[in-house]
Amino acid sequence: MSGSGDKTRREGDRQVRQARAAAARLYAVQALFQMEAAGQSADRVQREFLTWRIGREDEDEDIVSAEADQALFTRIVDDAVTWQSKIDQMTDRALVAKWPIGRIDPVLRSVFRAAGAELVTPKTPPKVVITEYVRLAQTFFAEGRESKFVNAVLDHMAREARPDAF
Repeated sequence: MSGSGDKTRREGDRQVRQARAAAARLYAVQALFQMEAAGQSADRVQREFLTWRIGREDEDEDIVSAEADQALFTRIVDDAVTWQSKIDQMTDRALVAKWPIGRIDPVLRSVFRAAGAELVTPKTPPKVVITEYVRLAQTFFAEGRESKFVNAVLDHMAREARPDAF
């Protein structure tokens, strides 16, 4: 009898883990954007997010932040900083010559750096990374074609970083 209940519980646990991972990726993109826009260090921005943003509940019911996988958030931001030069070079190679990474929208640049951080470390399958960051692009750019652009660039980056996965 417990078989169907266990399966339902496992499915619920999986959905919670996926939601926490998606939130971690969103926060990582926001943190990378903030670091660049405000010229702040990774340590400072991570402390701010971990203390004041992630999982925050406020007196105002409109201000509730999603719980996130904090270890994933920290790993993405740290790896994006550590591997930024390599990630930016991979991104540049995936872009058209007239559009180097410096000319790309700063939000997209943050998306590429966060995704690149996951692509250069083999913890998450590349197809999952691409899918998750395309969804984020759709969140940030609901009206535009940026999600298709992100998909193409990340596919190129993933094939360079992890050709054995394809």
